[in-house]
Amino acid sequence: MAAAAAAAQEAEPACLQSFELYESASRFYIFGTNADKTVWRLLKIDRSETSELDIDECSTVYTQAEYLELVSGLDEDHRSTGGVKFVTKFYGIIGFIKFLGPFYMLIITEQRKIGEIFDHPVYQVTKTSMIELANSKSRSSFLNTRDENRYKKILNTLDLRKDFFFSYSYPIMRGLQRNLSDPQEGWSLYESTFVWNEFLTRQIRNCLQSTLWTVALVYGFFKQDKFAISGKDIMFTLIARRSRHYAGTRYLKRGVNEKGRVANDVETEQIVYEAVPMPTEVSSVVQNRGSIPLFWSQDTSKLNIKPDIILHEKDKNYEATKLHFENLRGRYGNPIIIFNLIKTRERRESMLRREFDKAIRIINKLFSEENQLRFLHWDLHKNSQGYLLLYLSYFISICQ
Repeated sequence: MAAAAAAAQEAEPACLQSFELYESASRFYIFGTNADKTVWRLLKIDRSETSELDIDECSTVYTQAEYLELVSGLDEDHRSTGGVKFVTKFYGIIGFIKFLGPFYMLIITEQRKIGEIFDHPVYQVTKTSMIELANSKSRSSFLNTRDENRYKKILNTLDLRKDFFFSYSYPIMRGLQRNLSDPQEGWSLYESTFVWNEFLTRQIRNCLQSTLWTVALVYGFFKQDKFAISGKDIMFTLIARRSRHYAGTRYLKRGVNEKGRVANDVETEQIVYEAVPMPTEVSSVVQNRGSIPLFWSQDTSKLNIKPDIILHEKDKNYEATKLHFENLRGRYGNPIIIFNLIKTRERRESMLRREFDKAIRIINKLFSEENQLRFLHWDLHKNSQGYLLLYLSYFISICQ
């Protein structure tokens, strides 16, 4: 773990964490810098081309003095068309999107630190902005049409200030165990199940073959707190990562799709360690929860607080269910232990319970012995009474 932390610290100077946006009549200029402002990079975006995203990254690495000289020089170069104007300071590119007219750039304009993992800060998005890339000459006639404005309004209803978090220097979309045993960086991190702006950043990543200018947003929950046990300060971190695949609200998305993705797919990680520099003992426990991987749905009638469960007989060989567990095996390895929390005495859920049990028995016949799924039924409602105190006692014992 110490070696991994040291390697991350060596790479930190090249990690861009603060950005300044300037505009001229023909281009946007983005200057990015690291935490202590010793390294500056330049990104240019053409404003005259609306059909394609035209982005160019300057290969030169500038000092702060050189950056100031460059801004002055660009202002002089564009003097005939109004010079170069400062637009805003921001903290990362969320991505680019195009509807019927020009491209728009989504950026983080305010952030708040919510914790850190081994000296790597974790931030929550608190304010965003959408920047139109086209200039007055190239602005499409579609820009102010009813459809264009409707699409922009729909996008603006997405509140990125709630439950989206990121880190510049730590792969927060992956669990600690994977980061230490199989460290990855750059491009592959955006292909994670838990990076919600993967599509929005795809064009700039394809263009630059780099992830230096973008941030990978994770949607879920992050909470960190410090408490004392037996005279030791213990750092407790709880992270929940929601999958970007087959996402949707309760009742509207249930079960599995043809690709083996399930609704309400959430990875939860609990990290516990002594709050000292470079701790030698760290506990990281990861579990995954999701909707029952069968084809089923529920009636969304507002008149029924317990809508009926509808089981769809469209996958008699349980291929989608099999794909789901193969995906989990690729993410977490063996063994896959299924903790089935369906109620035994609930008429609506008992149908799912029987069908799920049947699916696992059939799928296990196709898997080798080492890939066998371990299936445990446990009625949460029936057995939950009295277990909370037992769990708390166990947690305190492992921290001592």
